[in-house]
Amino acid sequence: MITSLRRIFRAGFVGFWRNAYVSLAAIFVITVALFVIGATMFLEQLLTVSLNQLQSKVDINVYFVTSAEQSAIDELVVSLEALPDVTGVTFTSREDVLAEYRERNQNNINAMQALDELNENPLGATIAIQARETTQYENIARFLNERQMQESPQAPLIDEVNYARNKESIDRLSAIISAVERASFITLIVLIVAAVMITFNTIRLAIYTAREEISVMRLVGASNTYIQGPFILQGIMYGFISAVLAVLILYPIVVWLGPRTEAFFEFNLFEYFVSEFFTIFLVLGGIGVALGFFSSILAIARYLRT
Repeated sequence: MITSLRRIFRAGFVGFWRNAYVSLAAIFVITVALFVIGATMFLEQLLTVSLNQLQSKVDINVYFVTSAEQSAIDELVVSLEALPDVTGVTFTSREDVLAEYRERNQNNINAMQALDELNENPLGATIAIQARETTQYENIARFLNERQMQESPQAPLIDEVNYARNKESIDRLSAIISAVERASFITLIVLIVAAVMITFNTIRLAIYTAREEISVMRLVGASNTYIQGPFILQGIMYGFISAVLAVLILYPIVVWLGPRTEAFFEFNLFEYFVSEFFTIFLVLGGIGVALGFFSSILAIARYLRT
């Protein structure tokens, strides 16, 4: 067993260097495929960060009547925070709402004069509710509507819930998130299938050059495992070397893009590359080795059947 493995490894390394041009062609093809897959991973991460930022800015605002008791508001806040769909509830007091209104309309003379003539704060407290997913806002709005319907007409609490006004924006953002997820998945599958087909044909060329040698080994009684072994090893070497090259090519690109993505997306691509380096390398290396391994098995199978 050990002797056979040693011979398989020796034959694999010899075949790799003997067919240097074919090996370079296979490595080039797999490197390009892995580079595109890696670039797609980074692009998907940028899109995910951007969508998460947009999602964090979408919320439901609840406006309370001016006579609302603080204890009733606190009770509603506690009930909302207990919902599994809610990630956070931000309370803004009447005084803070008034201060924000004055700041927004400081150049509007009519608004300021009308506010001064009232001699009291006409604005009620508010809360902003954020959900885990944009699709969950409808459940939160339904919960608020049920609470509003249960209120006593003599002691109202909620004046308005702005979900209806924001529903179009929330639905559009949900559609964008779903479309990006589907597009990223389909793109990755297409790239992997294309890489498999191209790698398969390239490795077939390497095996075609050794077809006479394979025929001789079969004639002298060599097992299929012994014949397959060197080519499978070569396929694994193609994939591993290609993964290293793909990462080396991606490195200067993310170094250059890092400050630019941070300025535009508030996300440094280079810092992500460094923090997730081992994961990225394992993914690309795993895909590369798998491409070489399975392509070699498929390519050599034709000669083992004849």
